[in-house]
Amino acid sequence: MPEFVLTVARFGFLVLLWIFVFTVVGVIRRDLFAGAKSSRLVAAPRGVGASTGPSRPAKVKRGRAAHQLVVTAGQLAGTRITLGEAQITIGRAEDSTLVITDDYASARHARLVPRAGQWFIEDLGSTNGTYLDRAKVTGPTPVPLGVPIRIGRTSLELRP
Repeated sequence: MPEFVLTVARFGFLVLLWIFVFTVVGVIRRDLFAGAKSSRLVAAPRGVGASTGPSRPAKVKRGRAAHQLVVTAGQLAGTRITLGEAQITIGRAEDSTLVITDDYASARHARLVPRAGQWFIEDLGSTNGTYLDRAKVTGPTPVPLGVPIRIGRTSLELRP
C-alpha cells in the first residue's frame, strides 16, 4: 500500500478520534452544567395556563387537586412525595427533590412547578427527554391527575 494512502488514513483516523472526544466532552459538560442553565430561565408569570409546545389540553376535574407525586415504575416504585407550593426537581443530582438513579435520566432532568392551582412539567434540557403520557414535553405542560410522566424507566403520577 502506498505511503501516501497510509498517511491520509492515519490523519483521517486522528480527526475522527478528536471529533469523538469533543462530542463526549460536550455531552458531559451539558449534563453537569444543566442546573446552572436552568436557574437562569425566565419563568412564565403566574396565572398563565398556556403551554409553549404542541400538547393536548389538560383534562382537569374541578375540585380535585394533586396532593401527592407517586412513583409508579422504576427503582423507586411506591415512593410518595407530598406536594406543597414548592417546585419539585427530578434528576440524578444529589440536590434534586426526587433523586432517581436511572441510566436514562440527566443530572437535572425535569421539574414540576405549581402555577395557579395546577402543576406543570418542564424538561430541563435533558438528553433523553421527558414524556407526558406518550407525548414529548417541549415546554411547560400542564399535568392532569393520573397521567404518567416518564423519565427513562421511571414513571410518576400526580394523585389527589
